[in-house]
Formats: sequence, structure tokens, C-alpha cells
Amino acid sequence: MRRYDLDWLRVLVFLILILYHVGMFFVPWEWHIKNNELYQWLEYPMLFVNQWRLPILFVISGMGTSYALAKRTGNEFAWERIKRLLLPLAVGIALVVPPQVYFERLAAGQFSGSYWSFWPSEAFLGTYPEGNFSWHHLWFLPYLLLFSLALIPLFLYLRKHPDNFFLNWTRQQLKSPLGFLWFLIPLFMAQLFLRPYFPETHALIGDWFTLTNYLLLFFYGFVFISIREVFWKTVHQNRRKFLFSGILFFMIWLWLISFRPEDAAFWKSAARVINCFSWILILFGYAAEYLNRNNQFLAYANQAVYPFYILHQTITVSLGYYVKDLDWDLGTKFLFLAAGTFIVSFLLYEFLIRRLNFLRPLFGLKSFPKKEEIKTVVISR
Repeated sequence: MRRYDLDWLRVLVFLILILYHVGMFFVPWEWHIKNNELYQWLEYPMLFVNQWRLPILFVISGMGTSYALAKRTGNEFAWERIKRLLLPLAVGIALVVPPQVYFERLAAGQFSGSYWSFWPSEAFLGTYPEGNFSWHHLWFLPYLLLFSLALIPLFLYLRKHPDNFFLNWTRQQLKSPLGFLWFLIPLFMAQLFLRPYFPETHALIGDWFTLTNYLLLFFYGFVFISIREVFWKTVHQNRRKFLFSGILFFMIWLWLISFRPEDAAFWKSAARVINCFSWILILFGYAAEYLNRNNQFLAYANQAVYPFYILHQTITVSLGYYVKDLDWDLGTKFLFLAAGTFIVSFLLYEFLIRRLNFLRPLFGLKSFPKKEEIKTVVISR
């Protein structure tokens, strides 16, 4: 049975991701291009969102993998993942990401001239950040592709043996909200022993903490959807408990990183993991209560979200370059960048990507069926 709450969460989390990247323009953290005035207080809502925005996407992706693999063989699933992830990644690297690097180089005084003097002659020289070749925000795609292909044998085994020891053990544990603590232990170990030595780079090679952390979350998503109603019943019934836990441990983690910056690594890692996982469960619990229903907007947005994700950061960076030195207040600039990103993404999606069949697979969408196939479907009905 399709879970429409998962579709809603996917759409809403990608919406938050777009707003988060607009926010990166205004905070002191390192990013591709910066406003002429930075706002330190904005770090706090950004920190809150940053704890769970990507982890829940990998959990949802693991859940989606279960649905996709249920209708395909292992080879069919692998080929479908390659087409849906590798092709948009290649197109993104070649066409979507270079404008970001171009405007970044202009802003830093590292390049001068028109875009066409930058692309393609300069766009692919060297590896970012020293060079210009990069996948920037599209790093999510190669990681997801790697996880999807690497775990196919394990996922096929779990699908063929739904009553194996591990899934039966998981069903028993997750009948109680405390059962989720078992799944926090590997995440905690990664935070404590890998993160200090392998900080996130999104370069794939040598990015051991990121690979381990998100691989676990991706796997958890597949496992949670495999035990179905046990998982949904627990997160739904205990959503208020998870909400209390999320608020409490976010405050504890914030206090630890603010007032104990050089020590307490054990407690920082524990608070971070509990906070992150609590908010993942909160979102699943409240989505199960309020969002497990379909409508026309969801059907449209669920298809549009992938092209929006591919396009959005390039649009934000491009618009940001032209307003970064203007004497506008925070609200005006934020609204301009957010609205501009959505409007331009919508126009490109609605009038080009969605309608032109040769563009659809380049942005992760299925091609329209051939006319002969359409006729066959109509006649069969």
C-alpha cells in the first residue's frame, strides 16, 4: 500500500532544503557566495534544520528503494537506479553546476569575463575547490547510487525472507519506542570515532564518516518499511514522546557545542544522534497522523521535486551574485532569493523539462510512452 505521507515528507523536506540553501547566503558558514552582511543569529534555526534534513532524506530513500525493488529484479533495479541517478548527475555536472562555480569565481575575483569564456574551456579544469570541476549540491546522487547498488544483495535477501531473524528481532524491538535506541548505537559510534577524523567533504573518496552515517540511515529506511505497520504504529502513537525528546536533546546539544567546545565529545555525539533521530521519528509520526492522503498538488509536486532539486542551487547562487552588494534588508533579500528560485525552477520545469520528452530522463523523470503504447493502453481499457 502506498504511503502518501512519505511523498509529502519528501516534497516538504526538499522544500526546506531549498530554503536552507537560501539561508546559507546569509550566515557566516562557508558557502559558494555570500551576502554583503551576515547574520549570526540565523545560525540557530539553520543548525536546527541541519541536524535532520539530510538524514531523513536518506531514510526516505531507503523506504522508496523497498517499493522500487518489490516490482523489479535486482538487475532491473540496478539499471533503473543508474538511469535515474547517474544520467541526471552527468547532466548536472556538465550544465547545471558550472554557473555556480562561475559566479563564485567572479565574486572572489578569481575569474573575469563572460560565462561563455568560462564554459566549457575553464569549467572542467582541476577539481574543486582548487579547480572548477565539481558536483556541488548534487553530491547526494552519487552517494545514493552507491548505496542502492551496494546493498542490492542484502535487500534481495530481506525481501525474499521477510521472517528472517533480523526483521523478526526488529519487529519485536520497535513495538516499544525505546527499541529505536538499538539503531542509534551504530550512528553514535560513527559520530564518535569517524566524524572527528573524517569530516564531511562530499567528495565520495575518503569521506568515511558521511558514507557510513548515510549508508546506515538508508539501510534503516529499508528495514523500517519492511516491518510496515509495527514501525508506523510506534512512531504514530509515540510522536509526542519523540517531540519531547527532540526538543530536549536539541537544547542539550546546543548547550554542549556552545559552552563545551573543546571537550565532552562523548556527550556531544550522543546528544547529536538522539536529537537527529528523534526529529526523524517526529516527522514520520506527525506525517502519519496528518499527511497520509493524496491530492492533485501532491501528484504534481512529487514529480517536480527531483528537477527542482537539480536546478535550485544554481538559480539561488546566480540570483545571489546580483543582489549580494545591494542595500536591501535581510527579509527583502531572502524573499527575493526564495521566490526567485521557486519561480525560475517552476518555469523551467513546467514549460521545458516536464513537456519535452528528451529532457525528462536528463532530470530523473520517466519518458512519456510512445503513441503506440498510449493507444494500446486506451484500447485495453
